[in-house]
Amino acid sequence: ESNPLLLADGSALPYDDQKGKGFIERMDKPDVEDMFSQPYDTSVWLPTRNYDPGRVRNEELLKYMYGKNEAEARKGLVRVKWFKQQLLFSSVNGAADSLKAVAKELAQLPASYQKYFDNASTFYWRTVRGSNRLSAHSFGIAIDINTKFSDYWRWKNPGKGEEDSLKYTNRIPKEIIQIFEKHGFISGARWYHFDTMHFEFRPDLLQASRNQTNN
Repeated sequence: ESNPLLLADGSALPYDDQKGKGFIERMDKPDVEDMFSQPYDTSVWLPTRNYDPGRVRNEELLKYMYGKNEAEARKGLVRVKWFKQQLLFSSVNGAADSLKAVAKELAQLPASYQKYFDNASTFYWRTVRGSNRLSAHSFGIAIDINTKFSDYWRWKNPGKGEEDSLKYTNRIPKEIIQIFEKHGFISGARWYHFDTMHFEFRPDLLQASRNQTNN
């Protein structure tokens, strides 16, 4: 309604705080509108400067949906069979069911792909490295696949900060990324501040991008 986003318990969040923000401020103090400030473009494989759709997260909204602290978030977790592992993932919004669908389809890829799925990790209440922002792993809606074959912008650009120019690297096959995206996950391999092991359940962002493209 107008500006407030009305929640099911009768409370509300501002959709747009009416503030002009630079890149870092939008990351640190986003409103809900800021979460959709960059469309998630599945047609582009080499991200441009500061193209990070999905890294902007309004914590108030995510805490409302998935749990305001670690104990509350844990209540929504269920176990998902992931190849040789059992992983904890949120059942809220169908996230765990979507991860199960991803695993089922990934298992149909040639055997040479299976190495990417070992030693995966999911739920962990923590902040993002080098910031005070809560990680999506805190809410049980993100999975990191095998770090042995993954790249992270800080690892590949030592000494660089978020506002610096970066050298992009990715070794995760496109086929894996596209299967995750098919089931509502965004990929950190599409970010300028790349985190190629990272897949995050964000069907809202994918749907908003599709709608924007169709319009």
